Amino acid sequence: MNGPFVESAGSVGQLSNTAERSDEELFRLFRMGNASAFDLLVHRYEGELFGYLNRYLRSRELAEDTFQNTFMAVYQKADNFEEGKKFRPWLYAIATNQAIDASRKRKRRVAISLEGETNNGANNKVGSIKDSLEGRDQKPDSFAMLDEKKLRVRQAIDMLPENLRQVLLLAYFHEFKYQEISEVLDIPLGTVKSRLHAAMEKFQQSWKEMQE
Repeated sequence: MNGPFVESAGSVGQLSNTAERSDEELFRLFRMGNASAFDLLVHRYEGELFGYLNRYLRSRELAEDTFQNTFMAVYQKADNFEEGKKFRPWLYAIATNQAIDASRKRKRRVAISLEGETNNGANNKVGSIKDSLEGRDQKPDSFAMLDEKKLRVRQAIDMLPENLRQVLLLAYFHEFKYQEISEVLDIPLGTVKSRLHAAMEKFQQSWKEMQE
């Protein structure tokens, strides 16, 4: 992954003795002026957060851009981070907002160019599914190795409305607790539970229909 916040080997090495520090400790060091602490945070979340954005946006290229934009926002909003809070939910809240913005912009671009893209619709769908399934470090031909069941699971998740897909990805792919999801999405705890229940019902319905 290329971009302004991808650290060099040397910058991470400068903090090699603090690799076991918590996210909060590293972020505190960064706010005190230690740029290498920020680089280490980027490195720590490169695989995990990119995976979330890739699943959310279903586009590897868009996920790359959104990952960079997320850490740009983290850098700019560092002073807004509240002491005593957990860094990970705060980071994912920023990432989710960036993903929502990216998704809206993509929809507007698609709406504008829809007539010229009609004949390519099927190919684009296949491509987005492929992007969603590819792991962070997999080779381009790895899609051929994915079994049919995994593909169908991804298709069923992709069919969910965005608000339901959000909670499903956070809860089951990234193991956030209900309260953390509430913080990430800025919604009441009860809404998290109801959306997750609805997401599971719709997923199971889609899965059943795909087996018929």
